[in-house]
Amino acid sequence: MGVHLFTSTGVIAAFMAIRAISETPVNWQRDAMLWLILALFIDGVDGAMARAVKAKEVLPGWDGKAIDYVIDFLTYAVIPAFFFYQSDLLPEAWKLPAVFVILLVSAMYYGKMGMVSNDMYFVGFPVMWNMVVYTLFFVLDLNVWLNLTLVFFFCVMHFVPLKYVYPSRTLHFKTLNILNTVLFFISNGIILYLYPEKHSWLTAVAILTILYYGWMTIYGSFIVEENIKS
Repeated sequence: MGVHLFTSTGVIAAFMAIRAISETPVNWQRDAMLWLILALFIDGVDGAMARAVKAKEVLPGWDGKAIDYVIDFLTYAVIPAFFFYQSDLLPEAWKLPAVFVILLVSAMYYGKMGMVSNDMYFVGFPVMWNMVVYTLFFVLDLNVWLNLTLVFFFCVMHFVPLKYVYPSRTLHFKTLNILNTVLFFISNGIILYLYPEKHSWLTAVAILTILYYGWMTIYGSFIVEENIKS
C-alpha cells in the first residue's frame, strides 16, 4: 500500500504545478517545472519500487498502473499544455489550437495498444510534453514559429512507430540509460534552480543528455531491428 501511496503523491505535485502557473507572479515557469520534475521523478522510481515489493501479489485488488496513468496524463499532457498556453513560446493566435492538438493526440496515444515493446521501448513518441515544454523554454531559445513547428512534429511522432528509450526498463545499455537519466535530472535541476540565470555549459550538458535519448531511438528503431532481420 505504501508504494501506491507514493505513486499517488504525484497528484499533489501536479496540483502544485497548476497552482504555480495560476498564482505565482514571478518566475512561475521555474516553480511549475520544479513540481513537474518532481512528478517525473516519482513516476520514474515507483515502478521499480512496486516490482521490488511485488505489489501486484501483495495487493491484487489494487492497480498501481491505473493510478499511474491518471497522474501521468495530468503531468505529462494537461499541465504542460497549460504551460504552453500561459507562456510566450507559441504565436498568440496558435496557442489554443496547439493545446487542443496536444491534448487530443495525447489522449489517443494512451488508447493505443502495444505502447511498450517487448524489449522495453516506448513505441511512438511517448506522452512527455513536460519535457518538450521544458526543453523549449529552459534549454533552447527558438522563435515562436519554430516552437510551433516542433509541437506539431512531436504530435505526429506519437503515431510513427519509432522506439524511444524507457529509461528505467529498456534492456539495451540499461546502465548507461540510468546514468544518463541521473545526469539529466542533476543538470536540469541546476538549470531550474539558477533560472533566469543561464550558463552555456549547463545548457550543453542538458542537450547532450537529450541527444543520448535521440541516439537510443536510432539504435532501437533501426540498428536493433536490422540485426533481428539479418
